[in-house]
Amino acid sequence: MYGHIAQMAKHVLKGVEAAGAQCEIFQVPETLSQDVLNKMHAPKKDEKVPVVTYDKLNDVLLNCDGIIFGYPTRYGGMPGQMKTFWDQTGGLWMSGALVNKPFSIFFSSGTQGGGQETTALTSLSNFIHHGMIFVPIGYSSPKLTDMNEIHGGSPYGAGSFAGSDGSRQPTALELEVAEHSGKHLAQTAMALKIGREALPKKEAAPPNPQQKSVPTDSNKCTKTDKENK
Repeated sequence: MYGHIAQMAKHVLKGVEAAGAQCEIFQVPETLSQDVLNKMHAPKKDEKVPVVTYDKLNDVLLNCDGIIFGYPTRYGGMPGQMKTFWDQTGGLWMSGALVNKPFSIFFSSGTQGGGQETTALTSLSNFIHHGMIFVPIGYSSPKLTDMNEIHGGSPYGAGSFAGSDGSRQPTALELEVAEHSGKHLAQTAMALKIGREALPKKEAAPPNPQQKSVPTDSNKCTKTDKENK
């Protein structure tokens, strides 16, 4: 709504690139009318960031080795815009296209008790039903235990506090954790990719010697002239 997730996404991208991977940022479509957005004093979205419409959904979700989802909380859970986007992935679920694809989450809330962890926790069912692999940051960043200032973030992912009116901007510490989360996911995704490529290729099952073959009309056994003699 106010650009906090967009700011964090740019630092997540830095972390991914620092790990030696490539990264692209996308937006999900807005579901609120412009009239409502104006009344909420929402700034204009970055038009340079592509919007993932339904016809591009497969390309974005399939053509990558890992995904990092960033979204603000709405009453302690995933906002309607993200839920609407994810509800369109039924076809991918049917085909199992996202099974074993690693993902992580980062988030933003208006207040300290506004759902930093519940937003991540309650949204997991959307990804787990696809068989995706959740990669939380845990306490791999020492900044999460910094008690010298109020900051967002948790073992579930990087986070920021926006304030009830959206005026508080992500701090240097929060952005540093966001960058760390991007690097953390990228390293995990690359390790999984390399490991999968090293796995032995599946071979066709050997024929069962106890199973008798029954000739069909097209391959009936016939005797040669020599056998007839």
